[in-house]
Order: sequence, then structure tokens, then C-alpha cells
Amino acid sequence: MDITPETPSVASIDTPFPDLAGWVDFFRQAELPVLRHTAHEIERLRENAENVNGRALSAVILHDPLMTLRVLAFIEKHRRDRQKTDITTIERALMMIGIGPFFTTFQNLPLVEDRLKKHPKALLGLLKVIARSRKAAFWARDWAALRHDLNADEIILASLLHDFAEILMWCFAPLLATAVKERQLADRSLRSVAIQEEVFGVPLHEVKLALAQEWHLPGLLTTLMDPTNAEQPQVRNVKLAVDLARHSANGWNDAALPDDYKAIGDLLHLNQETTLKRIGVPPPEDAGAAPAAAA
Repeated sequence: MDITPETPSVASIDTPFPDLAGWVDFFRQAELPVLRHTAHEIERLRENAENVNGRALSAVILHDPLMTLRVLAFIEKHRRDRQKTDITTIERALMMIGIGPFFTTFQNLPLVEDRLKKHPKALLGLLKVIARSRKAAFWARDWAALRHDLNADEIILASLLHDFAEILMWCFAPLLATAVKERQLADRSLRSVAIQEEVFGVPLHEVKLALAQEWHLPGLLTTLMDPTNAEQPQVRNVKLAVDLARHSANGWNDAALPDDYKAIGDLLHLNQETTLKRIGVPPPEDAGAAPAAAA
């Protein structure tokens, strides 16, 4: 991923590539846009750069999975050979970059809203996935704190980025992503992986893991985002937060939620009543409502 402002915009993909390698090659050349709100907030902080601290800047970055990916890819690309330890949080990445150099590097950022100006359905789809990702990170943070997990920051980050391949498809292949969503809505009995293979030619989890390797994302984050490692409590923390965010986005009466509640209770060693309160499940009469926004 080239993150320099001079990189030309890459055209949208209307027909799928024949294999995973095609998608990886495409995204290798693509410059990731960010949300307009992210760009505005960075510019606001830039005006008072000498007084900006890493925590405030990190909060802006972590509100946008695309901006988060840009920062992680940048730090990995520019890490010195002698730096053997992975940078697994945004605050640490900012310490390595420096506040001043960050503002110098990340300016004139391309915007998601400009890229999807002709695809309002895709923009809405992308924003919904980002909102879902923020909610997953919110729950993951709470559960990691309850479990006294030493890698809480990495768990939060992995939950935020878990569905980044879907976000990329909405952004760079809007017609294909819209087709996937329409198929899912038309027949909820169909498995998402099967629809993805039909429309994109490859499951999105394979795209995610391949790009994580291509962009040299930290190994711990890649492990946490890979559900095949679900025997590890930290990975279950991430997966269950992502599952809960996805299912509750359909309303609190989604049929998959009872299984989510049980698995979350098992992870946190809580009974069902306490688990539901911890999650913030509304009373039955309000079950059709969407989940409250993440704090």
C-alpha cells in the first residue's frame, strides 16, 4: 500500500479478479482514502500541533479503520532494521513517527466520500461496517478490561480492523459489494462466505489475511483477526465482539444473538443476566431496536 499523497487514485473494480493474487496486487497499488470527518479532525489538530499529544491524535485515528490501516502500514514500511519489536498500537506508532512528522506525512488525504460520490449505496454500506467495527472495538475493550488482559490495546485494534477487507470492497469495488449485500438480504439462509466466493471470487477472510501479510501488519494483530486461532481466549474476545456487533446491527431480535450471549458469558465467566447487562441488551419490548452507539 502506497500511502504518499502523490499516488494517483485507482479505478473501481466492477468485475472480480480471477484469484486472490489479483486482489492483493490491486490493493498493493491502491491509496486508501479516509473519512472526511477524520481528515477534518486531523486538520483541526494540525492548527495547534505544538500542543497535541499522542492520546488525542490516536483517538482520531482509531475512529477510522482506514486511517488506522494507513498508519500501521506506514510504520511497518519505515521501521528501521534494528527495530525488531512489532508496533502493535497506534499510540506506540505515533511515538515512533513523532507528532510533527505525522502532520507532515499525513496531509492532503483522499476522502472516502469523494471516491464514492457516485455510489451512495456503497457509501452507506461502508459507513455501516465502520460503525459496526467501532462497536466491536467498544465491546472488546470492555471484555479485555474485565479479563485483565495484558494485550487489551491489541485486542481493541484487532476488533476494529477485523472486517477491513469488507470496508475495502465497499470502497474500491462498490458494485460488487452492493451485490453481496443484496444477496444476503434476499436470502438470509445463505452463508456469507459462499456469497463472497460467488461475487468476489474469494472469501473476504482470505483477502484480509493476505493483505495483512502484504502490508506486514504486526503478527499479533494478524493472529487476533484469524478465527482459526479461536482456541485462544484473546482471539475469542475479538471474534465474539465482532459477531455481536454484526448480529446486533440487525436488531436485538436477531436469531444468532442467544448463541453469542452464551459464548460471551462463557468467556467472561458470567451468568446470563449479568452478561446481558454487561452488553447492554435492551428489554424484550425494545428488542427490535438497533444497538446503542459505542461510547
